[in-house]
Amino acid sequence: MKKVISILIVSVATVAAWGQDATKGDDTLRQTKVKKPDFRKEMRTGNKLYEAEKPVEAETAYRKALDAVPNAGNAAFNLGDALYRQKKYDEAGKQFEAAATGMADKEDKARAYYNLGNSCVQQQKLKEGIDAYKQALRNNPNDVDTKTNLSYALKLLQQQQNQDQNKDQNKDQNKDREEKQDQQQQQNQDQNKDQEKNQDQQQQDRQNQQQISREDAQRMLEAIAREEKELQEKLQKKERAGYRPGIEKNW
Repeated sequence: MKKVISILIVSVATVAAWGQDATKGDDTLRQTKVKKPDFRKEMRTGNKLYEAEKPVEAETAYRKALDAVPNAGNAAFNLGDALYRQKKYDEAGKQFEAAATGMADKEDKARAYYNLGNSCVQQQKLKEGIDAYKQALRNNPNDVDTKTNLSYALKLLQQQQNQDQNKDQNKDQNKDREEKQDQQQQQNQDQNKDQEKNQDQQQQDRQNQQQISREDAQRMLEAIAREEKELQEKLQKKERAGYRPGIEKNW
């Protein structure tokens, strides 16, 4: 029966897989040709602390084991477990990747890649998590948990891509809306400018008309004044000539 996906995503392969088989530690020691008494002691200490749900103390023990045997894949794997339990997913992923690289057994590699995939998914690095799950299946094609988590990660990635696509569409729609609003606003501004220009022109025309009317009135007054002056001059000339209009000679 499949486990609940949410539990799978937040859980990792147990340290007991290493702790129960002491020969794996011996294999690592033989492969690296380094024999230090501290290694197995720190590994046992780390496993006990991890099982006692003391991941911080277990991390310290596993780091000491790695100091003794730097290339020990099982120590890197268990250190990754301790970091994962502390929700240090980025650091945990680096340890699982190192463990997978240094392991020869395919099932061990698959377990390390599975945990690497979980670490990536916890950080929303879905593409990296999917790649890790695929690597796990290449080494252990029949692992049900890995298949389940791979399917789950693919669905999350699809949802994320759909959301990004919707965001892009909304962004484009908002951009189009803003451009239309800007165009409308510019049109309104242009219309207002034209109206203001027309009003200014009309006002200027009225001022010009008023100015012309004043000038016409002034010219008319000046013409009347000239005519009056000319009439007066004519009358004065006639008076000087002795002209007496309307008087008849008495015989």
